[in-house]
Amino acid sequence: MTGERTKRRRWGIPATVRPFGPVAVLAVIHAIAFLTGRGTDGGGAWLSAWAAAIAASSLLFAVRRAPQSPAGKVDRDTWRWFGLAAMAWSAGAAINAISRLVLSRSAVAVSPADLFFLIALGAVTAGFVAPIGPPRSARPWLRYLADTYVCACALFVVGWVAIFDRLYRMSGEGWVQFVIELRYPLLDALLVCGLLPMAVGALRGHRRSAMVAYCALVVLTAADVMYFMDRLNGGDAYGSAADLARPAGLLLLGAAPWALRGRASDATRRRFVGPGLAPAATAAAAAIFVAGHTLTGAQGLRPIVPIIAGSAVLVVLARLGELVHDNDRLRRAVKVSEKHFRALTESINDVVVICGLDGVIEYVSEGAQPSYHYTAEGLLGRSVRDVVHPEDLPRVLVAARRLLRAPGNDVVRIACRVRAADGTWLPTESTICRYGSAGGGSADRLLVTVRDFSEQAALQRQVTHLTFHDGLTGLPNRAYFEERAREVVECAQGTVAVIFVDLDGFTAVNDSIGHAGGDQVLAQAARRLRAGVLADDTVARWGSDEFSVLVQSATEVQTVVDLGERLVRVLASEPYRVGDRSIVLTASVGIAFTEKGVSGPELIRNADVALSRAKDLGGGRVEVFAAKMHADVVRRLELGGDLQRALTEQQFSVEFQPVVELATSRVTGVEALVRWWRDGVFVPPEEFIGTAEESGLMIPLGNWVLREACCEVARWRAADWDIGLSINLRPREIAAPRFVESVATALEDSGLPPEVLTLEVEEEVLVDGGDELISRLSALRDLGVRLAIDDFGTGYASLAYLRQLPVDVIKIDPSFVAGLGRDETLTLLTRTIVRVGRDLGLTVVAEGIERPEQLELLKEMGCPRGQGFLVARPMAPRGIEALVRTNPRGEASIPLHGSALSAG
Repeated sequence: MTGERTKRRRWGIPATVRPFGPVAVLAVIHAIAFLTGRGTDGGGAWLSAWAAAIAASSLLFAVRRAPQSPAGKVDRDTWRWFGLAAMAWSAGAAINAISRLVLSRSAVAVSPADLFFLIALGAVTAGFVAPIGPPRSARPWLRYLADTYVCACALFVVGWVAIFDRLYRMSGEGWVQFVIELRYPLLDALLVCGLLPMAVGALRGHRRSAMVAYCALVVLTAADVMYFMDRLNGGDAYGSAADLARPAGLLLLGAAPWALRGRASDATRRRFVGPGLAPAATAAAAAIFVAGHTLTGAQGLRPIVPIIAGSAVLVVLARLGELVHDNDRLRRAVKVSEKHFRALTESINDVVVICGLDGVIEYVSEGAQPSYHYTAEGLLGRSVRDVVHPEDLPRVLVAARRLLRAPGNDVVRIACRVRAADGTWLPTESTICRYGSAGGGSADRLLVTVRDFSEQAALQRQVTHLTFHDGLTGLPNRAYFEERAREVVECAQGTVAVIFVDLDGFTAVNDSIGHAGGDQVLAQAARRLRAGVLADDTVARWGSDEFSVLVQSATEVQTVVDLGERLVRVLASEPYRVGDRSIVLTASVGIAFTEKGVSGPELIRNADVALSRAKDLGGGRVEVFAAKMHADVVRRLELGGDLQRALTEQQFSVEFQPVVELATSRVTGVEALVRWWRDGVFVPPEEFIGTAEESGLMIPLGNWVLREACCEVARWRAADWDIGLSINLRPREIAAPRFVESVATALEDSGLPPEVLTLEVEEEVLVDGGDELISRLSALRDLGVRLAIDDFGTGYASLAYLRQLPVDVIKIDPSFVAGLGRDETLTLLTRTIVRVGRDLGLTVVAEGIERPEQLELLKEMGCPRGQGFLVARPMAPRGIEALVRTNPRGEASIPLHGSALSAG
């Protein structure tokens, strides 16, 4: 806070008032002079003093207003020096005004004011030099001083011949006194010559301000010359026109900061430049003037003129020698540069071409031979129009014109095709830039660097192909198909169809013959698909063993359905050959058609849903998407989420269906069945069991049912009720890592004897499960658990294989029981199963008994046990307990009198 206050008020003066200090100081001095009777005379000097004070205040105020930036700092330095010069002029003019009264009211040759005038001239010089970045070496300064000296000598010679010689003759003064009187015109001439290049070389936005300051210096120089002439002519030195010119020059200097136009924010220093052609032009003018003066018969020149002119000539000769040396050095540098340029062009793979603005080729590097098979002689003199592709030529010409018309554009890059000597068009990337002439003049030619992009273009095409195509089959991939479907659906006027194709059982192919063999099968399937569709249709590999087909012009629904059926036949008609093996596969197809408001991604989704439906129905078929399919998929997803919540909140329950001894009607066991009441609504098991398997919840759900059923049956057995327990297992449960351990833990925790528990496995699982499943089932047998084949008779296991399976019970499939008494074949098969089971020592259970005639036939066949709605429906544990309470012997039995009963 203290520093800020010091910045705003220095010596008690506010920052906004300080720029007007010179005016205030001069006002005090002038007032004192007026009170002492010395302020009424010397009006010209006082006028100059006041003009200088006003200029100083203007310059100091400009310093305060300059922006806080690098460019603003340069401006502040310049205006500070000019402000110091104005204050020195003001002080010198005030001293001159007072000294006239003190020294007998006559102008003096040398006075104390001269010190301030010399300070003013030095400050002006510093103001012009401050914005320039001075060169580090001495040679540029020596050249600059030499040129300035020549220019000043020329001006002196002209001035002497025109003015000063006559005045010298009239004055009758000696050389010393005359030179003292001539001091200011000489110094001014040096500054006018030396500072001109600095003013002209100012930055574009600052050039007007610099020229205004330079014009102020010229006006002050003219005022000094008029002052000198009036003194030597015997006039009043303080009442001449110089008294008007000097204030005008000082006010013009004060106006310099306000002549700025634009500001180069990124350029902070002006470039140091020499006087250029000014010395030569001034010297030539002086020579012409002197020659004219001599020819007109004027009086002879004073010795000082030849001396000054001779010294200037010596300096000019020295400068000419240096210029000759520099020119020779530059000529050698140009030759070396051209040699290096040619060596560089020959060492790179790019082709370097130099051509005129009309497009005629003037130089070609040797790189044109290996890349384009051109010789240099074959291209020289030809126009670039002959080798640039006609379609790319307009763009090349526009780029070249833009380069030539826009000064800020140094380089233009453009891609175009160039014709090789054999007539092929090669992709290239060309860089065009301006190129000066050999003499170092302006850029009158173009330098073109041409790079062959054939390999890069081929690589880019390959990358693009790999990005949007499958590397195995060569078909478009999923990304390409999705983008293509979106474009076609958005622009289609008619019906568009998407067909999804999946190879049934392909996972087994990879497992049996390996992934390399599976890849061969996929490649053959891709060729069959591509050959089975129209050329306009897009066939893509969607992923793994799935393919997709986009039919753009599906005129009729039946035509697309026929195409799907044809693809099923094509893929399954002949075996796939992998080495010496023949692999037979079927295919499933899902079809979806565009409807109003259906986008490309939605169309693909619908076809995938239809494919899933075809797979669920057994595969080898065609399914067309219907809105219900999507609703079923959404329902299954919602069902999976609700299943997780139901398992956490224990919304499931276990019911038991009795298994009876058909001869005695005694209940020998129960089968545990899971039930789910979803928000008070009963969900059939067939609706959520599959979803539980897909979502991975079947394992925790099966473990829960196993534990609950074992505990319940163990409690019944503790009440002296001899009853067994059957539980159906799903494939995922058996494949669980710790399945055998979980069964043992449930038996141990509940206290249920292992021989009471019967685990039912579907016949298909037993046959296709492999050695690992047989090993797990054998481990269960080692625990004492009994095993049963559920739904036996569906054709998966032969009777010879039955003896090898580790089972104790076979359960006849309900489809066989349903045909008893109505289908002789099914009746005969059922009788055979009962007989085979009895001969093998297995317990036979008939499932799905619903009619009395079925019950009678099973009894007549000697089937020992059965279950079904005729016997008893599934019931809660209390229903089973009611059967026990109604039997006076404490055993559960169900009267079987040929009518369907539901106990409990």
